[in-house]
Formats: sequence, structure tokens, C-alpha cells
Amino acid sequence: MGQPRVGRWWTVAFGVATAATFVGWYGPLQVLLAKQAEVVGGAGKETVLAVVAAVGAACSMVANPAWGALSDRSGRRLPWIIGGAVGGAGGLVLLGTATSTAGMIIGWAVVQIALNAPFAALSAVIPDQVPTDRRGRIGGWFGLAQTVGIIAGTGLALSGGTVLSGYIACAAAVVIGSIPFTVIASEHVPDRQSTKVTMTPDFRWAWATRFLINLGNAIALLYLLYYLKDEVRLPDPDSGVFLLTAIYAAALLSTVVAGGVLSDRVGRRRVFVCAAGLIMAAAAVLLAAWPTWTGAVMAAVVLGVGFGAYTSVDFALVTEVLPTAADRGKDLGVINVANALPQVLAPVAAAPLVALGGYPMLYAVAAVVGVAGSVLVFQIKTVR
Repeated sequence: MGQPRVGRWWTVAFGVATAATFVGWYGPLQVLLAKQAEVVGGAGKETVLAVVAAVGAACSMVANPAWGALSDRSGRRLPWIIGGAVGGAGGLVLLGTATSTAGMIIGWAVVQIALNAPFAALSAVIPDQVPTDRRGRIGGWFGLAQTVGIIAGTGLALSGGTVLSGYIACAAAVVIGSIPFTVIASEHVPDRQSTKVTMTPDFRWAWATRFLINLGNAIALLYLLYYLKDEVRLPDPDSGVFLLTAIYAAALLSTVVAGGVLSDRVGRRRVFVCAAGLIMAAAAVLLAAWPTWTGAVMAAVVLGVGFGAYTSVDFALVTEVLPTAADRGKDLGVINVANALPQVLAPVAAAPLVALGGYPMLYAVAAVVGVAGSVLVFQIKTVR
């Protein structure tokens, strides 16, 4: 089955559906779960939030490749997008009514499991329907939509006035945002008899590259609040984190689409992924060597520029090394584990590093891990 050349409205609807999925994740993650944990856990709110988040992350890592495999075998993507959105919205409302730690765990697990269905299907839609020479561009819009969803989710979570109303607002956005794409898009899923692509180690190298770069990024960001408070000695570290996040987001938006477009035009992927990873590693070096507010601001700009370009081009690269056309959903789910697993491992690695050598050692290790991931991309041989 040939790939149709997707149009402007397809891209807009695709972006809206992606942003809606991220509203459902990041409204809770940025605001609502912390507020709810404070009510449920009191003085032990940090422990409650950590347990709820950890269980949710574990559910996400299992659910994404599972939903991808199911959508592969069904031969359709769109029902998983709308069905997962409805299930995720129901989970958000359920979560909003939780009054205990167990209730929060169950509600957040439902949200994570359900919303991974549209995310897995939307990820697979790109290699299903977008020609190779446009995947960098659409991958850029995919990354842009995720950032918009994070910002919109935070705003909706704060707009309701109460925790429950915040969850309801996010739930409504998840469902409404998924509808246009499921209405205007058509199905172009490879059938189960599709010709198998020759298996090479490239898929494993792509996974390893993404894992290492994301691990370095996660280590660098985990203790940012404590870094500003204890190392930079900023008088108001909370506001500092918020401002750095805004600067980072603005820098990311400046490159996330442009990087993909340029990669399409040049017809190369690996050099862009390597360069973006090295730029991100440079941000960690800045934090290690220049522990001042000015240094932190510069690092936020550098990290945003690098991660924006990396997001779009790496996704396009990954779509070109998938082992089989008929298993794209599952294989992209496996790739997405390389995004989620570093969030689990970063706390395990970061705490002993800070205890051993302070924040300079933490950020130096983050830089080394990022450089390793950047260099490994050249082990991928079937992509220019």
C-alpha cells in the first residue's frame, strides 16, 4: 500500500491529537498529582507522589509496546486513538475523586495505560502515512505538539480552581482534541503479509542512542531545584526553576520543527542527531563548570536548542530502522521505552553521584553519558 502525501489539515489534526494526549499526562504530572498527594499524604506527600509516579511509569513502559502490537494486529490505528482518549479521560475523572494513596495509584495507572494507546497509535501513523523525505518535518510537529500539550495541560490544571475541576478540564481536552484526527484521517496500516525489512543491529543501536541521550538529560534535570538552591544559592529557587523551564521551552520551540525540515532537505539524519546530542551534553558541562544563575540560563538555552532538534530528527531516524513494516506500532513502543526507562534510572544514579562528588560530578557524568549516546548513532549503517 503506498503512502499518501499528507496535507496541512492532516498535520494540524495530528498535532492537536498529540497535544491532547500530553495534556492528559502533564496536567497531573506538573500540578495535580502534587496537590492531591499533599492532601492525601500530608507530611509524607513526597513519598506518596514518588510511589504514584513510579507505578505509573512502570505501567507506561509495559502499555506502550503492548498497545502498539495490538494496533498492528488489528490493522487499524484510529480506534485506538479515540478509544484510548476516552479511557484516559475516564481515568482522569476517577483519579480526581481519589482520597487515598491506593486510589491515586489505581487512577494514575488507568490514565497511563489508557493514554499510551493513542500515543502508540499516533507514533505509528507517521511511518504508516508519511513519506520518508517528510518524516523529519512531521516529527518536528510531533515534538512541537508534545510541548504545547505540556504547557496547555499545566494551564488547564491550574484554571479549574480545585483538583477535581482541573482533572475534568484535562479529561475534556483529551477527548475533544482526539476527535478531528479520527474524523479526517484515513487508515494506511501495512497488512500482516507486508514484506519484512532486513533485520540489522541498527534498531538496537537506535534504541541505545536514544536511551543514553535521554538518560543524560534526565540526570541533568532531576536535581535542578536543589542545584539552584544549594550550589547556585539562588534566593528563590522555585521561581528559578519555572523561569528556566520557560526559557528551555522557548529555545526548544525554535529548533524542533526547523531541525526536522533541514534534515529532510539535506537527506541526512545521523549527523543531526549527533550534533544535537553534543549540544545537550554541552549544557550539562555549563552547569558543572559555571554554577551561577547566568550559567544556568545559558545552559537552559543550549539544552532547549539541542533537545528540540534531537526530538524531530531522532524520531525520523528511528522510523527508518524499524525491523518490519507490519510491526511498526510494537517496535516504536519498544523504542519509547528508551524515553521512559531513564526517568526511572536517573534517581538511582543521581543520588550517589551527588554524595560522592557533588553537583559538578553529577553534571559531568550527565555530559559523558550524552556524548556516548551521540557518538553511538554512527553505528547505525542503513541511514545516511
